[in-house]
Amino acid sequence: MANADHSLQVQTSDGRTAVAEYSAPLETLGLSDSALIVVASGFLNPANNSNGEAFGLYVALPMGGDLIALPSVEIASARVQVIHNSADAAAATVDVWYNDAALLDDFAFRTASPFIDVTAGTAFDITIQPPSSTDTTNGLWRKSYTLMGNETYVLVANGIVSASGYSPATPFDIYVNAMGREEAGTAGNTDVLVFHGATDAPTVDIYEATAGELIDDLAYGEYDVDYLELPTADYTLQVRDETGATVVASYSAPLATLSLDDSALVAVASGFLTPSNNSDGAAFGIWVALPMGGNLIELPSVATSTDDILREQVDLQIWPIPASRDLTVSYTLDEASEINMDILSITGQMVMSRDLGTRSSGSYSETIDVSSFKEGIYLLRFRSDNDITTSKIKVAR
Repeated sequence: MANADHSLQVQTSDGRTAVAEYSAPLETLGLSDSALIVVASGFLNPANNSNGEAFGLYVALPMGGDLIALPSVEIASARVQVIHNSADAAAATVDVWYNDAALLDDFAFRTASPFIDVTAGTAFDITIQPPSSTDTTNGLWRKSYTLMGNETYVLVANGIVSASGYSPATPFDIYVNAMGREEAGTAGNTDVLVFHGATDAPTVDIYEATAGELIDDLAYGEYDVDYLELPTADYTLQVRDETGATVVASYSAPLATLSLDDSALVAVASGFLTPSNNSDGAAFGIWVALPMGGNLIELPSVATSTDDILREQVDLQIWPIPASRDLTVSYTLDEASEINMDILSITGQMVMSRDLGTRSSGSYSETIDVSSFKEGIYLLRFRSDNDITTSKIKVAR
């Protein structure tokens, strides 16, 4: 071992769980050119062992004498959930390795792990192998990561590993979100993080049929900027093209019916819009991962109506996001129009309505006091004579 100050970590045999961590200050103690013996000593559970000495690592020097206790340090760990969303048939079931330890065996498409503890602060390899693998040699895919301690991560495995049969053949990768949650931030809510994982789907917007736009311009491989903090209710979600003018598909999101209050979920766009161009793979849909893992839950598709389509032709500039007191809305009109501006809850309940009267063509700015609003996500709806523009806003203190 190089003459330097090191950190030693005692882990379970599978490499998944750190038991204890110690500082080994070889250089600080002036132990260059020495041969040492490190012994694991004492009991992990003294209460079960006549209240004996607690577990620790101790060092014996060549000249003998009292063993030197290595100082214990706090174990740096992170919480991680892995979601398998690669629709490539060649990756239908895989093994996931964490360094040289099997992390997930026979991990199937559209399933998720529970949140687990992994060691943070040091680099580690994630290797994807075919099922029933015995080591990481010649891995299908490998990448190194370093996670921050005391953070919660969502990792979505996505993309194509096959050399042919898929169009586009977007390469396989693991997409990392460092702002994961295991439960809703507010009691009675359901927090939802959305990830675009359909390789042949374009950039999309997500609307709620009543409340309007929730997510703007979500491209493949992207997470939405933050969790949607939704009052637990049953919703209808629409996937639209990036202009907001065309409904691609609609889905029921029965959060209340499924009793998902207080939960934090990850919703993934999954599968192929055109299976025939992609080896007749799984069809497009929205699937939800729960914090405890297991099979993803498919959101039921529902019929769409062109009456639901809202045209967006007014460019709104809104700041700050999030807002704590004053929210500024700027807009430009090409022609004179009667203007109304509403703020609705995420479930469509009217919170504020302002009739701005008739405005001539030109640029305008309005200020809204949101200091009395509860923290959370709202929809700002801007209505002119011919157009409706809906934008998501957030209030936070």
